[in-house]
Amino acid sequence: MATSKVAIANGALQRLGAKRIESLTQDNANARSMNVAFDRVVRSEIRKYGWNFAIKRESVAADGDDPTWGDWNKYSLPNDFIRLLRDDESGQTVDWKVEGIFILSKDASPLQFRYLAFIEDPNYYDSLFIETLECKLAMVCCKEITGSHSAAAGVKIDYEDAIAEAKKANAMEKEAQEFPEDTWLLARL
Repeated sequence: MATSKVAIANGALQRLGAKRIESLTQDNANARSMNVAFDRVVRSEIRKYGWNFAIKRESVAADGDDPTWGDWNKYSLPNDFIRLLRDDESGQTVDWKVEGIFILSKDASPLQFRYLAFIEDPNYYDSLFIETLECKLAMVCCKEITGSHSAAAGVKIDYEDAIAEAKKANAMEKEAQEFPEDTWLLARL
């Protein structure tokens, strides 16, 4: 089923009991409020919860100039970058760090990594993300649209429920991870 930013914004407005809109660029307070908040809230929610639909892979060559000091290679971040995922395919933590618009690593070029990306097209959003996004937009825009914070309290409960459901579904879609062997536990065997 096709979805749009306007449909998601209208879902948020419905949660607040506010009038629906026809476009985000429409000249009314509800549209202006949703338009200002939309992309910012999407970025924030993807960054906070690591949604599977937003995971991308990249292979990047090292930049020509090295960092000012240190024995690191410098790699440019993709334009849609939100957050680096800190594990490789084996489940081991990698020794990379993000500084500004670069990843610094001692690994040789090309650097292959997974990251959370800003997905602009709502047709790629997970259905539970859409529900979560509607709730968060309603919370963020509540005061401006309704004139009070009281409606936000009810929407916050819906948001927390939506996040809990989404986390369960997201976790079920991931592969099982093995925990590292603990020498203290192994000594007891």
